[in-house]
Amino acid sequence: MESIMHQLKKKKKKKRRTLKARNDELANANKQLEILNGGIFAEGELPMFKDKISEIGHFPLRPKKLEILQINVGYMCNITCEHCHVDAGPGRKEIMTRETMQQCLEVIRNTGAHTLDLTGGAPEMNPDFRCFVEEASKAGIKDFIVRSNLSIIMAHAKFRDLPDFFKKHNVHVVSSLPHYTRGKTDKQRGDGVFDASIKALLELNERGYGKPDSSLRLDLVYNPSGAFLPGDQLALEKDFKNALLEDFGIHFHSLFAITNLPISRFLDYLIASENYEDYMYALVDAYNPGAVSGVMCTNTISISWDGWLYDCDFNQMLGIKVASKVKHISEYNEDILNDRNIIISQHCYGCTAGAGSSCQGTVA
Repeated sequence: MESIMHQLKKKKKKKRRTLKARNDELANANKQLEILNGGIFAEGELPMFKDKISEIGHFPLRPKKLEILQINVGYMCNITCEHCHVDAGPGRKEIMTRETMQQCLEVIRNTGAHTLDLTGGAPEMNPDFRCFVEEASKAGIKDFIVRSNLSIIMAHAKFRDLPDFFKKHNVHVVSSLPHYTRGKTDKQRGDGVFDASIKALLELNERGYGKPDSSLRLDLVYNPSGAFLPGDQLALEKDFKNALLEDFGIHFHSLFAITNLPISRFLDYLIASENYEDYMYALVDAYNPGAVSGVMCTNTISISWDGWLYDCDFNQMLGIKVASKVKHISEYNEDILNDRNIIISQHCYGCTAGAGSSCQGTVA
């Protein structure tokens, strides 16, 4: 019996490994793009995204005023979520160095953007994370976001003071929580993640985060746990607020509903569950022309752990650098970057489905 249980645990552990650790062909961004641009799109069953936005005069897609600098400080994470578009996990070694952080800080001090958005992986696992936050918080950025998976706060004693650290530097905490129930959250993120997340939210509430009249912003991110699109963002927010307050006494400000894009581990899930074509049909059927002008790539620059520049976080994971002579943070020039065409592919349907989707939730 012990031998069987041990084998089951090993299988479960293997399932939670990153694509990169499994040497899966989908760890290669070019393979993902081959799938996205082939099959039902290459054969003409579904229209290319480029053709859809051409119909409303938005091709080529162009940037507007830069508002958000999104910086990925590393792909290392304490958990391995089934849907993760970053393919993050404990074994990922891609971590932003101090040198690249210094280059980012120079840009932050001089940018016209009003929002700084730190992401990962679990950004808190970068050994220079705190130093970076301390320096960046002096730059006068209006909205300083750290995207936390919550469970990291409870993962080790060295992270337990993060709520105090966030409060000290007036960090806007945006926390991912797939659902307000243990079963759905742990299915997507791993056993024990829900309980750790609830404890972390309570710690943040104790510091004043998420309270109705508090300036310490605490927002949650919801993304579907399967091959379906998110429901109405305001209705979901109401459900989350009622459930978390009633069951745990937890407060938060807003909920962002984000569509899972068909890349990386979510693409792997779609293919393995034989849902890929149906999901792409659902995205195309839900295409909303009104969401195109608000997609995040029009007001955001994404910076990778090694300093390369991308139109968005999703293009970063697909290895699609900006179409500009300025491609690295070391040569950053906002005026030149604002005069570029945004690179698109079929995954972009995820950002224009229904009410649209971005790292700040719906866009239409």
